[in-house]
Order: sequence, then C-alpha cells, then structure tokens
Amino acid sequence: MAVLHVNAHIVPCKGILFDKDGTLLDLLATWGTWADLMLMGLENYLAFIGKENSPGFDIAKVLGTEHDGAGKVVGYDPAGPLAMATAEETNGILAWQLYTAGVPWNEALARVTAIGKEAMYELRRRRSARPLPDLLPFLRQCAAASLKLGVVTSDGAATTFEQLEWLGITGYFDTVVTRDRVTLGKPAPEMAETACRELGLSPEETVIIGDSNADMQLGRGAGLRLSVGIAPAGSAGHLQDADTVISGYHQLRLTI
Repeated sequence: MAVLHVNAHIVPCKGILFDKDGTLLDLLATWGTWADLMLMGLENYLAFIGKENSPGFDIAKVLGTEHDGAGKVVGYDPAGPLAMATAEETNGILAWQLYTAGVPWNEALARVTAIGKEAMYELRRRRSARPLPDLLPFLRQCAAASLKLGVVTSDGAATTFEQLEWLGITGYFDTVVTRDRVTLGKPAPEMAETACRELGLSPEETVIIGDSNADMQLGRGAGLRLSVGIAPAGSAGHLQDADTVISGYHQLRLTI
C-alpha cells in the first residue's frame, strides 16, 4: 500500500479523491474567464435597458470576485459563489441581479441562460484551462504507486469531462462523480461514498484533496482517512474542517 506524506501526517492509502475547480485546475484561468464574460454580459444588458446604474448591482459582490482597475476578475472569495455554487445556484444569483433592476423573473432567467450559453461557447473556443502548479508530477506519482483516483465535483458532467480533457489528465481517473450523478451535493457525503464504491475502496483507505470547506466536510462525513485542504493563494481560514492544509502539490510525497 502506498503511503502519503503531507506535513506531519504519514497516511497509508489506496486512493485519492480530488475536487476539480481550484484543486485540479486553476479556477481563475477557467471560471475567472467565465465570470468576466458573464458579468460583462449582465452589464451590457443592464445598459441596454437603461438600468446600468441599478443600485442592486455591485459587480464585485455578485459572485464573490475581486477586480482590477479595468474590471477584470483577478481574485475570488474561496468561500463565495464562484468557488462553491452549482450552475443552477449561479444562474439564480445572476438572474436576481436583473430582477432587482426591474426585469420580470422569467425574462431574467432566460437572459442569464442566453448570456451563459455565449460565455460557455467562448470558454470552449479558448479552451481556457490550466492545471495547478506541480499537479501533473503528483498525478504521475499516483500512477506509479498504483493509486486509484477519482474526481468529486459540484460541476456538471459535460463541462467536467471537457475540462479534464483540456488539461490532458482524463486518463488518470477511474471515476468522476459530478453533481448531476447524486441526489445530495457537497457537503453531503454522497459524492465521496459513490466514488469509493466505484473505486472498490473503503473510506478508511481513501484521502480527499479540495480547496473548499465543503470538500473537507464531505471527507469527514464520508469517513475518509484524511481531508487535505489546498490553498494556493495562501489564505486557509476558510478550511476549518481540514485535517491539514497545503499551499501546493509540492508538499505531497508518496512512498511505496
């Protein structure tokens, strides 16, 4: 059995589960780009209907993003909607901005859906995705140690598989559990339980790595051996339920 060395922990394990956004891929490279496109679409529509100065719309607070002087997304709240919300939840948040500006709810949802389709088309055209630093060497370590790997993500199946393909890492994973495959999403344990079952592993021999506290709660609720929080930006205050926290994959080592 392989042994994972992380900070003060030395943990025998047979498998690792990974969150996707912010854990496998750089969230800003993909969803920061998407957020730029979505918020620009919302601003353009509000200007078109003469509501560009709507008091209910604050671009920096809508999705929990941080912006530079030109309005481009340059950071995000790891406990906010961009990092944690499902597609349905995000659509609701964005539609609410239009509703508070006077757009009827059904029209607001339809407009957000249309803006979202255009944003995803552009994201796919650009293939906007990059792996976190040192991820690929760690995945190669996992393969060499014959670990079984899985993905557990609040994203849907279509975008998950295409983004894993963009990164060139699909082949490393023996199971991918997306939000549309379970009844209860994070932080409920169902995703981890499903992944362990499909990998043929017990929770006690499985580790999870994720960038949100919902990932940590998922791991604890499923009885996983270790919940590793990853905080590339250095701020780990949101990972209250992590067993241990790393800033990057360079802090992980496997021995056999």
